[in-house]
Amino acid sequence: MGIAGGDEVLVAQLVKSGLVRDVAELYHLKVAEVANLERMGEKSAKNFVDAIAASKTHDAWRVLYGLGILHVGAGVAKSLARHFPTLDHILDASAGRLMDAEDIGEVIANSIVQWWGDPVNRKLVERLRKAGLNFKSELYNPAIASGPFAGKAFVLTGTLPTMTREQATARIESLGGKVSGSVSKKTDFVLAGEEAGSKLDKAQKLGVKIIDEAEFVKLCS
Repeated sequence: MGIAGGDEVLVAQLVKSGLVRDVAELYHLKVAEVANLERMGEKSAKNFVDAIAASKTHDAWRVLYGLGILHVGAGVAKSLARHFPTLDHILDASAGRLMDAEDIGEVIANSIVQWWGDPVNRKLVERLRKAGLNFKSELYNPAIASGPFAGKAFVLTGTLPTMTREQATARIESLGGKVSGSVSKKTDFVLAGEEAGSKLDKAQKLGVKIIDEAEFVKLCS
């Protein structure tokens, strides 16, 4: 869910203290409860609780990823969020419908269907809904298959002049492309900025097309 300050040490304390038994209980934590934990003052506790509250507005793909469903990583969650308008649509879909989304195979689809078939998991999702989490997907685009980057794989490296990596990634995904963390023969473009590292060297060795921000902007238009 991208909750700032929610590292493994703090999560372990929350579980050990009995304050949190599952992810839904995170959204009912009080500042005073967190402040009583080891190495957590009132200011740190307030920042953490505020970050939890802020995560309620995050996109549906983060909620799906955060559920911890086997085989559903961030990339899979984003792919499904591009194909379905809400988390409810994803969870209610049959394995066949899920496999219509890009990069979703039988193993992933069956894992989601099996997870959703457990009554305990259904109750967990309902509790997250009641807590006010956003189940709508901002990535959803029914026409994404015809976007200019449909089926194209990008790798980002270095510092871009005017865009952050998050902004460039969002632009690529909104136009039907996907972003990978490593360069391979399947990579279509490497978007390189200043101080590009080993990814640039590998792209040159593999003959992958390398573009800068200016060329990237032209491709987007």
